Amino acid sequence: MWRRIFAIVVKELRQLSRDRMTFGMIVMIPLVQLMLFGYAINTDARHLPAGLVNLSDSAYSRTLIQAVEATQVVDFKQRYLSAAEAEAAITRGDVKAVLYLPADFDARLVRHPSFAGQQYYLTQPVGQWLVDGSDTVVASTIRSLRQMPLDEIAGMALKTATPSFEVVQYFNPEQRSVVNIVPGLLGVILTMTMVMFTSAAIVREREQGNMEFLITTPVRPLELMLGKIVPYVLVGFVQVTIILSAGHLLFDVPIRGGLDSIALAAMLFICASLTLGLVISTMAKTQLQSMQMTVFVLLPSILLSGFMFPYEAMPVAAQWIAEALPATHFMRMSRAIVLRDAQVMDLQFDALWMIGFTCIGLLIASLRFSKRLD
Repeated sequence: MWRRIFAIVVKELRQLSRDRMTFGMIVMIPLVQLMLFGYAINTDARHLPAGLVNLSDSAYSRTLIQAVEATQVVDFKQRYLSAAEAEAAITRGDVKAVLYLPADFDARLVRHPSFAGQQYYLTQPVGQWLVDGSDTVVASTIRSLRQMPLDEIAGMALKTATPSFEVVQYFNPEQRSVVNIVPGLLGVILTMTMVMFTSAAIVREREQGNMEFLITTPVRPLELMLGKIVPYVLVGFVQVTIILSAGHLLFDVPIRGGLDSIALAAMLFICASLTLGLVISTMAKTQLQSMQMTVFVLLPSILLSGFMFPYEAMPVAAQWIAEALPATHFMRMSRAIVLRDAQVMDLQFDALWMIGFTCIGLLIASLRFSKRLD
């Protein structure tokens, strides 16, 4: 019995060693994932892109701005002339927060009606933070600046009877994490199902013996690729409807954006994900290999897209990798449309990127399939 078991073990090891793709995945998946996620994942949000509305424009306000940037929590990327412009920028996703300093900033900082002995009291906030509250991690990070000490800026010892800044959280004032999670789940679930469905499409035809029939038909490679993905587009829309409906009915997640914008963004992402699966299918030789490659793509799509960890907290190299994944772009679009009532035109970069990814992916899949026909 042991001799027979040993013979089977030797046979499996030899077969595994000859399967270079599987052997490479055994080594590369844990190594690459460990290096990538150990380096990239960071729950401490730093250097968040922020805007500034400085109606005071005084020496005190400029000193305060420098002190805020010195905390490394935010980086001021844009200046706006009014709070309305700042709110529009937050809705578009250009910035995560905006610091609003009123025209009477100096008076708020220097004038202290309450005085006891040698201690001056700050009796009202000197400014206000406008925050994208749909991201709970970003909102909690900005809230940490509420009690920022102002002694060095005012040139005197201050005891704050009130927070230094007010914080206004848009889109999710109650800070419910489910509000942020449900739109993100759209990207995660669609990535899992769409890529998985099509990653084995061409491989399955070969393993089931249907490849010879496809070769003899007048169907062109591009037509075959399009025919493979169209049925799953309908499946993707069914999943989008289920997720958003259940999230709204069960968890009271607001759907502020128009259904036409949601449908267009979902269509772009579904096509991009299905195309990615087709490219994988043309590279894999067996369905096992296609599943391994799907997992290799799936984990970065979940962890680097901003679903679980702030995109801004990742190193620049990890952000570049995230930008190459369709899930990252759809994560921005879904949260912006569903939670902030943004329009697709406000998210042109992400929309055009997914269109380009789909076109290039279809071209690559078609060329690789035609080469295999030769």
